[in-house]
Amino acid sequence: MKKTSSIAIFILCVFLAKAQSTPWTLDACIQYALDHNLTVKQSELVKSQREVELNTAKNSVWPALQASASQNFSFGRGLSEDNTYVSSNTANTSFGIGGSMNLFTGLRVKNNIEKGKLNLEAATADCDKVKEDIRIAVTQAYMQILYQMEVCEVAKLQIAIDSAQVERLTALYELGKIGPAEVSSRKSTLAQSRLTYTQAHNSLVSATLDMTQLLELESPEGFTVTKPDLHTVLPEALPSPEEIYQKALGTWAAVKAEDIRIDYAKTNIALAKSGWYPTLSMSGGLVTDYYALLGHTSKGFASQLRDNFSPYVGVSLNVPIFDRLETRNNVRMAKLQLESQQIQAENVRKDLYKEIQQAYFNAVAAKEKYASSQVAETSAKEAFDLESALYEAGRSTGTSFNEAKNNYLQSAANLAQARCEFLYQVELLLLYEGK
Repeated sequence: MKKTSSIAIFILCVFLAKAQSTPWTLDACIQYALDHNLTVKQSELVKSQREVELNTAKNSVWPALQASASQNFSFGRGLSEDNTYVSSNTANTSFGIGGSMNLFTGLRVKNNIEKGKLNLEAATADCDKVKEDIRIAVTQAYMQILYQMEVCEVAKLQIAIDSAQVERLTALYELGKIGPAEVSSRKSTLAQSRLTYTQAHNSLVSATLDMTQLLELESPEGFTVTKPDLHTVLPEALPSPEEIYQKALGTWAAVKAEDIRIDYAKTNIALAKSGWYPTLSMSGGLVTDYYALLGHTSKGFASQLRDNFSPYVGVSLNVPIFDRLETRNNVRMAKLQLESQQIQAENVRKDLYKEIQQAYFNAVAAKEKYASSQVAETSAKEAFDLESALYEAGRSTGTSFNEAKNNYLQSAANLAQARCEFLYQVELLLLYEGK
């Protein structure tokens, strides 16, 4: 049995390790975060609590039913069967079953049910908002990993270039065509390139750690992401901020939540007004008891329970006349809360439009930067290739070669940054559109 369990655990570990080493797409990261992130789970628990509260409000329309039983002993004088008091202890046993039901509560029950529904809708919208925030955070972390991967590729290219030059200059030195100083200088440059790669790799590890922590993974070991085909992902044209905003109004959870809370505030006004209405309730039940003077002869237990059997029914009407203006002030407070909520909802809409505007113009700027970076990288690459050929032919200096190389690598790093920044802004606009 132990051997079977060990094999099962080993297979599970291998499966999990293989699953984590498989490159993650952006969609896979987002879905995993939505399924495992603790903040999302907490918001779903709040939603479940609101479901229970709504169920409680709905059940309040049903009558309440309860049974009772009691046993009492009195010491001193007691009432005898001929209705006179004698010096004797008494015992009393009673049983009852009764119920009550609200017939009219000034629409309080109806409004409480409506509040419960709106509370549940608001909790659902809040849960969706948490998920939207998670989507944005995961997307940002994903793009940061892509950027650091690009920087590492540039650093590897730098090492490859410097390594090739070290080999070439070492061969020339062995042939006696150059001095040792030039070889030492190039080796120093290679060492610096390797340090640059180490720093870039550490930044990639840090970005990966941030992502795995966001996904609630136990370890970043083996975690990699899929590098998208940027030519198919990056769009040629962007929708206007107004178009995105109109779509976001119908899908953005924060807007939905505030609109629901406006309806909730309106229901609160109706609930406060219920204090002006009368209430009507009905109650009924069955009671019986057994009474005995200790030390005296009494009727039998069953006989008394039968003889004392007493059903009852009643109706209660309460009419408010003056409650020290408490209901009036409750209504005023509820109206003020409605005005405050309407302002809050308007602020959320304005903030959303500002965010979309900012994201749009960031995307436009990133697109222009990306286009310019492509041109700059192409020009720098051509200049470096030409300078490299001249340097290897002995018609250029090491200083000129280093300058051309650094310009090319810097332009490549700038291109990677611009590409990832543009991709992030595009993904952000898609999220605002509800895609």
